[in-house]
Amino acid sequence: MNKLSLLLSVILLMVVYACDYAPACMPVYLSNSFIYPDYSGVTIPRNIASLSFRVGTEKKEVKTIFHTKDYSVTVKGKEVVVPTRKWKKLLRSEEKVQVDILVKERAKWEPFYSFLLHISADEIDPYITYRLIAPGYEVWNCMGIYQRSLSSFEESPVYENNTMSHFCVNCHTANKGNPEEFIFHQRPKPSGTILVKGGTVQKLNTCYSEKIPALVYPSWHPSGNYIAFSVNKTVQSIHSADANRIEVWDAYSDIVIVDIRNNTLITTPSLMSEESFETFPSFSPDGKTLYFCSARSMQLPDSLLRLKYDLCSIEVDMDNLIFGQRVDTVIKASEDDYSISFPRLSPDGRFLLYTWHKYGNFSIWHREADLKMYDLEKKHPVDIEIVNSSEAESYHSWSSNGRWIIFSSRRGDGLYTRPYIAHIDTNGIAGKPFLLPQKSSSYYLFQDRSYNIPEFMTGKIKNCRTRIEKVVEGRD
Repeated sequence: MNKLSLLLSVILLMVVYACDYAPACMPVYLSNSFIYPDYSGVTIPRNIASLSFRVGTEKKEVKTIFHTKDYSVTVKGKEVVVPTRKWKKLLRSEEKVQVDILVKERAKWEPFYSFLLHISADEIDPYITYRLIAPGYEVWNCMGIYQRSLSSFEESPVYENNTMSHFCVNCHTANKGNPEEFIFHQRPKPSGTILVKGGTVQKLNTCYSEKIPALVYPSWHPSGNYIAFSVNKTVQSIHSADANRIEVWDAYSDIVIVDIRNNTLITTPSLMSEESFETFPSFSPDGKTLYFCSARSMQLPDSLLRLKYDLCSIEVDMDNLIFGQRVDTVIKASEDDYSISFPRLSPDGRFLLYTWHKYGNFSIWHREADLKMYDLEKKHPVDIEIVNSSEAESYHSWSSNGRWIIFSSRRGDGLYTRPYIAHIDTNGIAGKPFLLPQKSSSYYLFQDRSYNIPEFMTGKIKNCRTRIEKVVEGRD
């Protein structure tokens, strides 16, 4: 923890506990004045870890009762944590859990706050991966990629850069959540892409030419043989007076595809136009379409506020390396004066989830950034406004069954990105999102790292951390 983050955390905790979480002096972290985190009315899977929260009241004696038709659990105190065995029993068969919070007034228990937890029969993938990184732009020498069990609080590193050379690691992603098939990038020199596949770990030399010195945003083809990447020349600046602290843009960007079996580059003029910036590739689940974001190329940064990315697609046949001759525009966002980034398709190929923002393509530092969804089957937008907030919602991914999404949001304090999970039903209707549960309700008050690129995983990544370290450090 750096000195500034430590000082801010100490000050915040002094304020929080000085007012004992009273609604009149609730810190900015608390979106619900009764409990933090706000789990009221959320939809959760049966296999999620216990939701711990703290009750916001001046009263000294508090008890919380969780109950279903035939089972109940009582927790005394303002810090509410249901033991794992009892939590699993609560969620075992019911579709909802009633939660009643009571406070003691003149030797009598009085109602304080009540809410429901909606229990979905749709299971969630057992693990997620994410990168933990400082929220600023200048600190990258202390970071790691981690995995977390969703049914417990177990967290373990996939790779940490504190071993020897403090390389930056980023853009990790797995093939359909497969824990035995994933990649991440190593920066700076000797840069490359670390590939874990088929029980082996190797480093792909991805410096193909002067214009393609490194690969950036990836998307796996479902066959596992190809990965589409953007090629970006990224520039970063700092606003002196703006609601958005940092601005990032691409001086140019294209899309290429790598055959990872032999580390060969596949290109097509349709994805490398001089007239356009192409970025954020995303293969459809059947592998027959490649979606991507595209904007008309212009002089930057002078024209940055006019830079609007549309959502486009092109047909692909990777078995025969044939690309469609026509680029289709799926959503012409520029006509409606906004921009699109991070397109992600549901596993059944019906729903397309993306990030909406006013301009440019680096939505993570745009406070207005929200998640939007489009029904590709019925060809119209789907209202998922319930998942958004007044701060930035940005990166997102789907669970393997398409019933859950996980996304990063700065809604807590406008600085740190935290992982939120929301249920999506068969019609695309979203439930109220909930913050990834931790063993302690105060965890996020102390955590001074942002959760970056949260992704669902179908299992635990096993026995490859040492091999990854050897490859990254050039010792293998």
